[in-house]
Amino acid sequence: MAGSLTGQRGWLGAVTGLLLAAPAANAATMIGDAGATCSGLAGPAPQAVRIDSAALQAPSPVSVSERAPTPAARISPANPAFCKVLGHIDPTDPKAPPIRFEVNLPVEWNGRSLQYGGGGFNGVLITGLGLPPAYPYDKPSPLARGFVTYGTDSGHETKPGEPPQTFALNAEAFENFAHRSYKTVRDAAVALMVRTYGSRPERMYYMGSSEGGREGLTMAQRYPDDFDGIFARVPVINWVGLLHGSTRSGLVTMGDGWIRPAQVKLVNDAVLEVCDKADGADDRLIENAVDCKAKFDPGTLRCTDGQSGDQCLVDAQIRAIETLHSSYKFPFALANGLDDYPGWGVSGEDTPAFGPTGGWMSWWLGTAPPAQPPVQSNGIAWIYGAGGIRYVFARDPELDVTKYRPEDYKERLLQVSQLMDSTDPDLSRFRNRGGKLIVLEHMADYAQSPYAGIRYFENVQRKLGKAETAQFARLYTAPGVDHVGSGAPANVDMLDVLVAWVEKGEAPADLTVAQQTIAPSSFATVRTLPLCQWPSWPRYKSGPVEASSSFACAP
Repeated sequence: MAGSLTGQRGWLGAVTGLLLAAPAANAATMIGDAGATCSGLAGPAPQAVRIDSAALQAPSPVSVSERAPTPAARISPANPAFCKVLGHIDPTDPKAPPIRFEVNLPVEWNGRSLQYGGGGFNGVLITGLGLPPAYPYDKPSPLARGFVTYGTDSGHETKPGEPPQTFALNAEAFENFAHRSYKTVRDAAVALMVRTYGSRPERMYYMGSSEGGREGLTMAQRYPDDFDGIFARVPVINWVGLLHGSTRSGLVTMGDGWIRPAQVKLVNDAVLEVCDKADGADDRLIENAVDCKAKFDPGTLRCTDGQSGDQCLVDAQIRAIETLHSSYKFPFALANGLDDYPGWGVSGEDTPAFGPTGGWMSWWLGTAPPAQPPVQSNGIAWIYGAGGIRYVFARDPELDVTKYRPEDYKERLLQVSQLMDSTDPDLSRFRNRGGKLIVLEHMADYAQSPYAGIRYFENVQRKLGKAETAQFARLYTAPGVDHVGSGAPANVDMLDVLVAWVEKGEAPADLTVAQQTIAPSSFATVRTLPLCQWPSWPRYKSGPVEASSSFACAP
């Protein structure tokens, strides 16, 4: 926990943040007495909504925990006085769980709102009290800057010892997870803002990472009138393809194909040997991962006569890597005409785990070869993929995944793809109403392939035209960054970028990302790097490699 000095700094930072985020035109204070207004929100509301509790919270200082699933999750930012509202939306199917949500209403409101996306298969309540995706550790939280913030569990709660996909056996719960919960919670939050401040929000934003990134793109595609600005970091947009590709990547590591930790380092070092200096700097970072993927051949690490152990790879291991890097092909087309999932890239293979996540060992391989049913020591991709095959597609918890064939479940795959795959490139309605979209891909991501998001953005350009797409959408790619934001510079205030674009017409160009340490009393920046618009990447010019000014975005 942070000490008193940290708390003072955090609260002062929050006050400063209120000044940095200029209020919207309809900025407001709570109607009447804040405590009475807040507590008066509890009780039934329209559209099957019930407010279970509403209580005014006192200002709180920043604190830092020792452990968390992601770097940013270690930080509990300073917050101002606000009304914490917990509620739920009753299901239509009595066997389906309710949609639970939290809405945080600051006493001093800037007229804006920010919906937070979820992660994984959700099943936990997203509070909206932490830092949004990619957000710098040392900046005041959106709530501290005057935003109403909110999130949801997407309509189910994961129970201890239960596979995270179990909820998908209920049709209403799965539809809530796909899209409906985010829309209904958004509408409930707007109604609460009207009751609390006497007016609707002037601007509404959505920020999400991974599954939350998919949710953001889903909102732009399904509900284009609901949000003014959306940030989707590492979005799992081709959801059906991802789960099938992840399962295949697990299957090829059964038996001799499983790769040991020392061999992961062997591969990582070989990738650096081939590609590290291609950008002009020897900095153990692959700036141009696309070019590197074309250059790197895992076959160069094949064991020769007299070699064995961790200093080389056997044929089954090489085939596993080649499978990871290659596209997964379906025998039929899914939603929006897609019939494959792009392979994963190179770099960051041995990124150290942050909490439970990092590099190949966390996402792909785990600490033990794939088991049926998946166990905790397996890679997250296998746990998610094989579990998804059983509970979402086959809807058979006892299925032998090694015998699964997509063509045997074609109707179900098409149904799920229509619900879950946020791959529709026609964003014309979102564009026409003035919406702005930013997508960020991490090029050392092994939870999902960055090439899926890249392909989606290029499909939008093909559908609407490059010039038209540039009026409302951006794609950035961050070299060397893992799925959760570790391994290389990854922090940038995309909320500020969106607000400036939406409200001032300031279209973003190339940006800068920072790599920050996490300490109880400070968040020091140790390196910065250009964050280039796709398809550019950082190329070294001169100067210290820790400074973004030493690089320029090259086509």
